[in-house]
Amino acid sequence: MENELINAQESDELKPSTDTLLVLNIHTNQVEMVKGIDKDGDLQKVPPQEKKDNEPLIRVDKHGDLFSNFFSNFYRQLKNPTHFNFFKVSEYDAVNTAKDLQKYVDQASPEEKEKLKDYEILPKHNNNPKNQNTMDNNTDNQEYRFQPEQIDWKTMEKFGLNQEKLEKMNAMDALLRGFKTNTLIPITINLGTAVSKMDVRLSLQTGDTGQVAVHLHGIRKEPNLNNTFLGHQFTDEDKKNLKETGNMGRVVDLVNPKTDEIIPSVISRDRLTNELVAYRAEYMKIPDEIKGIRLDEHQKQTLLEGGPLYLEGMTSKKGELFNATVQFNADKRYVEFLFNNIQNQQQSQYHHNQQQTQHTAQEVPKVFRGKELDDSQYEKFKAGQTVYVDGLTDAKGKAYQGYITFNKETSKTDFSFNHPNKLKEEAKPTEDHKTQTAVNTHGKTNEATKNVKEPLESKQQQPASQQQEDQQKKVRKPRGQKL
Repeated sequence: MENELINAQESDELKPSTDTLLVLNIHTNQVEMVKGIDKDGDLQKVPPQEKKDNEPLIRVDKHGDLFSNFFSNFYRQLKNPTHFNFFKVSEYDAVNTAKDLQKYVDQASPEEKEKLKDYEILPKHNNNPKNQNTMDNNTDNQEYRFQPEQIDWKTMEKFGLNQEKLEKMNAMDALLRGFKTNTLIPITINLGTAVSKMDVRLSLQTGDTGQVAVHLHGIRKEPNLNNTFLGHQFTDEDKKNLKETGNMGRVVDLVNPKTDEIIPSVISRDRLTNELVAYRAEYMKIPDEIKGIRLDEHQKQTLLEGGPLYLEGMTSKKGELFNATVQFNADKRYVEFLFNNIQNQQQSQYHHNQQQTQHTAQEVPKVFRGKELDDSQYEKFKAGQTVYVDGLTDAKGKAYQGYITFNKETSKTDFSFNHPNKLKEEAKPTEDHKTQTAVNTHGKTNEATKNVKEPLESKQQQPASQQQEDQQKKVRKPRGQKL
């Protein structure tokens, strides 16, 4: 059974918005509320005047194909479905709506009763010609929560928008389905004495009196994570997750400010506006399969708890294999792919050994002491092989060369002037090069060259020229000493 969400913004109240079904028995003219279908295919229903506060009604998703698929299945399972007319209404107002509908039916003429068919819902694959034509035009109530004529176009005009513009921006479909627009929409607010231009996401929401209102979701510099959000105080880990991935990563109890109802929910950040969005955990839909990978119960539970899940071997639309982290997003209302740096962290939770190898490979440097390895050298170096490199320069600017090996155990690069016999041995300079390294790089003193001013060449341990020999023989006169 499909359920409706609660989509709470920072500026909106967390209020129940679930839909349910009313049924009109065309033979008895009785209006009742639907509880479900029993094993024999008989409709379970309750009269509005007998509805108890804690008595559950059937809950349905009010959006798009989810409701269409649900109601089609519901209709097929029902014994004698043609005996009933069904109407989708807000669960919050179901009792009063049922009573009002009953009054209307009791007093309506045959012509007036015929008008009820305009509000009746039909299964998606019903052969009713009127319904089929509406579906072909992609405007029937099974596909959309709202109709274009319900939108307050006068208000839209104040923002510099109309139906034609929204259609050209491919924004109408998301609006009519009850979602926020997929992209930012540029609007202009003309207050007469001042004109303001901004980019926002738009959504349509039903008010308490049933009117459809246009909501503007403006861009925030950053989400407000220091204050409580519907009763929840964000931890440092919550803040980190929301900033880095957009999803908080766990289910928490939120409080409906109107009813004080405790609502377990997941929280995400709208990545376009930095607005916080909450979604009831009980309405989260986790697919059985993602890009060819069948999820087991443990993996599903991870996603239901709001956590990230690393999956390997998925198949893209192009038929290519790929790996990615997936997570439920409260703003998008479905499981999304996360292609970012946290992927490595999540991978380690489920595939530690393989992840360690991949993670290490990514950390292998391609530049050693200012010398960039070519592709052939880097592939060998990354694989743990010893690579010869020349053109290296010491601290005094003198060139030298040697062999490097990447030590996977320490994640450091070992250097040797000669090819090491054992790759795991600590690489040490040979005697021929020790003097150059000690003098030029480490500032040591070699007795045979301590007065030589120029940097030593490779393998140099003695003065290399007459000038250096003269420098070495030259002894400074101590202060105060007379000749």
